[in-house]
Order: sequence, then C-alpha cells, then structure tokens
Amino acid sequence: MEKNMINTPEGMEILDTSVPGIEKILTEECLEFIYDLEKNFGHKRKELLKIRAEKQKEYDAGELPDFPSETEEVRNSDWKVAPIPKDLQDRRVEITGPVDRKMVINALNSGAKTFMTDFEDSMSPTWNNVINGQINLYDLWRNQIDFLDPNNGKEYKLNPDPAVLIVRPRGWHLEEAHIEIDGLRISGGIFDFAVYLFHNHEKLKENGTGPYFYLPKMETYLEARLWNEVFVYAQEKLGIENGTCKATILIETLPAAFQMDEILYELKDHIAGLNCGRWDYIFSYIKRLALNPNYILPDRSQVIMGDAFLNSYSLLLIKTCHKRGAFAMGGMAAQIPVKNNDEENDKAFEKVRNDKEREVNNGHDGTWVAHPGLVPVAMEIFDNQLSGDNQLDVSLDNVTITQDDLLEVHKGQRTEEGMRECIKVGVQYIEAWLAGRGAVPLYNLMEDAATAEISRAQIWQWLKHATKLDDGRTVNEELFKDILTSEIDSLKEILGDEIWAKGKYEAFNKGKYFEMHQKLINHRGKITIDNIKTFASEIDIEPNLLIENMNKLDIDFIEENYVLADKLDINGTPTFIINKNVIPGAIDKATILRLLSSN
Repeated sequence: MEKNMINTPEGMEILDTSVPGIEKILTEECLEFIYDLEKNFGHKRKELLKIRAEKQKEYDAGELPDFPSETEEVRNSDWKVAPIPKDLQDRRVEITGPVDRKMVINALNSGAKTFMTDFEDSMSPTWNNVINGQINLYDLWRNQIDFLDPNNGKEYKLNPDPAVLIVRPRGWHLEEAHIEIDGLRISGGIFDFAVYLFHNHEKLKENGTGPYFYLPKMETYLEARLWNEVFVYAQEKLGIENGTCKATILIETLPAAFQMDEILYELKDHIAGLNCGRWDYIFSYIKRLALNPNYILPDRSQVIMGDAFLNSYSLLLIKTCHKRGAFAMGGMAAQIPVKNNDEENDKAFEKVRNDKEREVNNGHDGTWVAHPGLVPVAMEIFDNQLSGDNQLDVSLDNVTITQDDLLEVHKGQRTEEGMRECIKVGVQYIEAWLAGRGAVPLYNLMEDAATAEISRAQIWQWLKHATKLDDGRTVNEELFKDILTSEIDSLKEILGDEIWAKGKYEAFNKGKYFEMHQKLINHRGKITIDNIKTFASEIDIEPNLLIENMNKLDIDFIEENYVLADKLDINGTPTFIINKNVIPGAIDKATILRLLSSN
C-alpha cells in the first residue's frame, strides 16, 4: 500500500502512513503539538496508571473504595465551577455514536441537543477508523461533511441547525499503537484531543461554539488534575483563552464515584458536568471488587438503575453537580427500535420511558440515547418536566449517600440464561470489534465495549467464586465450555456458513474459543504468529488453516489482538520498567533492546 510522506519531530515515528488523507490531519505542525503534549504529560499518565494498579492490589486484599480523607475540605467547603457556555446550557437529550461519516451526519441531524462523537467505547480503534474520524470532524467544521453513500446511492447532508458537538477522546489507560516517541506508544487520549483541538479550535470559535469534550474512565481526582494541566497547557500553546475547553466527565469507574466533588474541583475552570456512565460503571464495580465474594452481581439484565448501588450513585451525582453549579447527565438508554415487531418495539420504548422518567424526576439535567429513533421519546419526557434549559435549581442536599450505599449489591437471580446472554453478546461483539465496528446492535440493544466488558467480567467473576446458579448448579469451567459450545453452534447455524466464513469467527473453531482465550491470556510477552500456531496445535486447531483464514480476511491479527487486550483491560499483562520509564502492557524484544541501547 502506498505510503504518504509525513515529516515528524525527532524521536517520533508513525508506523503506518498509508491511510488515505492522513497527510491532511497529521501535518508537521500538528505532530509537533502532539509531541509537545506527550513529552510534557505522558510520564504523568504512566505514573497515574501505576497508582491504579497499586490501588487494585489493595482492593484485591479486601479494602473497599471510600471517600478520600485527604480531600475532606474540598467536599465540605463552598465553591462553584466556572460559568458554562450558552450552547451547553440545554442538554436535555444527547445522542452518542462513533465517528464514522454517516453517523456523524445522522446524529447531528437527529433533533438531539448535543451529539457526543466517540473515539472510545463505540469505535473499534483501527488506525483507519482513528484517522478517518479526525478527517470527518475536520471536514465538518469546513462545511465539507456531505457525502454520497456508494453502497446505496443515498446522499447525506447536514441540516441548518445541528446538535452541539462534543468529542470523546480515549481514556488514560489506552495507547495509540501507530505512533511512538522514543520507541514508546503515545497516549490515545492525548492524540485524539490534540488533533481535534489543533485543527478545529479557530473554526469552532467562528461558529459560535467551542472545543467541548467528554472525558472517560478516570478513577481519581489526580487523573482529573492531569487533564486540567493538559487543557491549560494546550490552550496557552495555541493562543486560546484559558477555560475555553469544556469537559463533561463520565463517572464510569467505582473509585471515581467517591471523588465526584474532587473531580469537579480539579477541573473547575473547564468543567461542564458529570455523566452517569452506567455500563462501564457496572463493569468497574465487578472488576474492582472481583476477588471479594461479598460483591457478586446477579444476571446483567437485573442490574438496573433504580436499585442498590446504581441508584445511590445516580443520586449522589445529581446532588454533587447541582451543589457546584455543574450539569448532572443521565445514562445511556441502550435500547434501539425493533423493526417489524410492534410488540417488542413497544416493550423497548416502554423501558426507555421508564428510565428517562426516573432520571428527570430525580433531577438529571439531560440524558443519553444511542439511536436517533429514541430522541423524540426522551425529548418528550424532559420537555414535560423542565421549565427552563436544565434543572440546576433542583437540590438534593437532604439526601445522604454513604459508602455502604455506593457498594450495595443488587438483588436478583443468577441463571443459565444470564450466562448465555453474556456469552452471546461477548462473542458477537468481539467479532464485530475485530472487524472494525465498535457499536453493534444485538438483541434489540446497542452494545459497545462497555457492555461487552460487563459480559466477560461477570462470567469471570462467577467462575472465580464457583457461584451457584438458582437451579443449584455450580458455575465452573465445564459448565461454561458446554454453554459456550452450544451458543457457538447455535450462532453458526443462525448465521449460515457463508456469513460465518466471512466473519472473524475462526478463533471459535471447534468450540475451542475458551482454550485459545486462556492460552493468549496466560502468555507472557507479545503474541506472535509462531505463538498462535503453537497454541492452536496444543488445543487441536489446525494452525495453518487458522493462519490462512486470518490472512484471507485481511486481519492485522497480532496488532488487533494487542489492542483488544489493551481495550478490554485483560488481567495478567506485565509492566516493564526500563531506564525509569514505566511501560504498562506487553512489549516485544526489539523494543526492549532499543530502549536499553538508547541510554
């Protein structure tokens, strides 16, 4: 494939320059900006990730998350966040979705007040997707976003009054695999933020809006402080007035729920609000308390927002935000319209209505939907309740939320059907993710990386603790394998041989997915083709056929599996410390030698 000539700062290497249009985005000046940010803040990011890992050891030993004692004054003192821009005052319905061109146009035209375009959970982070996402946003602010779909001949054009755009970069834990500085991968979040801000800040100002961001996956106020430092530095570097960048923080990790005041405080000049990132929050609850037998959840479908720890976290978020003058955003309605089935469609819409009525009655200023068809439903509910643009006047100062409230386990059944749901979603989502799709409609729900993480983590937890199902059976490896094999066989029959062969399902060949999964998880070091062949032979998968199919399907298998492991936060990945550089995740021998020789 043809390479594009791109000038990079000394020490920076772009591993793939073949994506069409990449030269429009990765200009010399933009790369210098990325380089500067990474050099100034990349090491702090790695130190904070090290703190995460150390804290997890404490949770694994039985410690429970709690409100930090060292920041009690911040929680108890009287302060407010800086004023919030006019075009972010009314956020009653927000739509979310990936950065592909058609989605961007449809979401902006959906009638929602804002659109969060996503470089994280709903985007598979292939290099092609990352670069084209930035190209799409670049074109958007230059009135060049319209396009003709070559598949159906349909023309897509932006309406005169589109939604306000908010961009979600990747979280601190994710790296960009295609750019290295001094042999080390850079932060995916810094890359996403830097490219968008660099190219578009002047156009945003011309259009009467600003660089607005959704920031995901933070666990502590120190991680919020780092984002604030990045904002301050970037704005000064580009000659932008301090406070122009505005962020809404997704509270989607268990530790962050105990530090909402602190997170708002650290970003008080740049904050717009907090959001209940409910799906990742459930995953984080399982992950952080994974080894504690007192916190085992029921079936995924029974962990609902109106009960137990989810209800408490939602109320605390509203209370905290409104006390500080920030917006309290509700969570995602994952339901999608059901075609050709009025009964199922009515059920889906009823679930959305109940969810949004709970949010607006509790005091949320707005909510999320995943599909344009749900915008009118959510909009009607918030329109009926809101007398102005938001509900900042709603106070929950009479509500007290304790540590026990934020950790209360949801009640419900643990069933074989619950296991099957997790397996079906997990297998199909990972297949779609490997194929480059990050938002996937499955069983009348829009699934993304967050819901896939819940699925895999819940099964892991049940296996770890030999959990009893309601029918008396114990969840063990044998039961899991039996159900997995059954679901794989059923899925193959439903899809048919042709679709199965065209997909990324070969890893499930002969019902050997679990064995291959364990081999990959337990391997120390970077996965190679030779590794894969050896593992395949050991579990009776034909290695050459597997490799042939990988190549036939045009998969950069090794790289995508590395990214997958990173995205899914797989346990067992090592951390390397070389010449005072802390490097989370597996790296290959060549990289280690290069780092050693560089000093």
